[in-house]
Amino acid sequence: MFYLSMFFRYVSQYMKTRLQYRTDLVVEILSDLLFQAVNLVFILVVFGHTQFLSGWTRDEIIFIYGFFLVPYALFSTFFNIWDFNERYIVKGEMDRILTRPIHSLFQVILERMELESLFGVITGIVIMVYAGENLGLTIEWMDPILFVLFVAGGALVYAGIFICLASIGFWSDAKTSIMPMMYNIGNYGRYPVDIYNNVIRFVLTWILPFAFVGVYPAAYFLGREEWYVFSYLTPLIGTAFFALSIFLWNEGVKRYRGAGN
Repeated sequence: MFYLSMFFRYVSQYMKTRLQYRTDLVVEILSDLLFQAVNLVFILVVFGHTQFLSGWTRDEIIFIYGFFLVPYALFSTFFNIWDFNERYIVKGEMDRILTRPIHSLFQVILERMELESLFGVITGIVIMVYAGENLGLTIEWMDPILFVLFVAGGALVYAGIFICLASIGFWSDAKTSIMPMMYNIGNYGRYPVDIYNNVIRFVLTWILPFAFVGVYPAAYFLGREEWYVFSYLTPLIGTAFFALSIFLWNEGVKRYRGAGN
């Protein structure tokens, strides 16, 4: 209850702060929607030259992209820690975090959340509905439950990977450029993995499992039975990577030397 209370307190303060600059908030939301639209246009341009991409139709690719946006939006909202190393380690703000009676990671998440990114959930669902109608997909009684589980699993996959990367900062207090590179790699998860070679497919499945954010869970709703096993593994993979990231974070905090010399 204490952590839940702290969460809503931070949300309340965040909304008060953001609503002080409404124009800036609207511009950020529109820029995010524009970025998502550009990616969608890219898919349409690709399929302007071909009818199939490794056996996948245009609407199937669009559906996968729409699904990808939902867990990615949750990740962007609550795990916006791409600058953790520079802000909290190099500049020493981690010292302030550790003086408070609340888990350090939870506090960093609350400080860095961006609630406007939740609009990506709406965008993703709209895209999925559009593509699903074109594909003639039907909704079974278990689909909403599985959708929530798959989305949660995908968000935890993203969160787990980036928390692991952020934890590296506890052992190395120098600036690193690995976060932007990993964000670019994560974009591969919004497309079917069988369009890549076997090495990339293996990496996106078992090393950096971004495929469990988009294509694998979305394949269940598309009726791709050959991917069903991977679809059902999504919540497990997400939970496993998130648990690993929490372990690495806690170990890193124990070894944190502080900003002094």
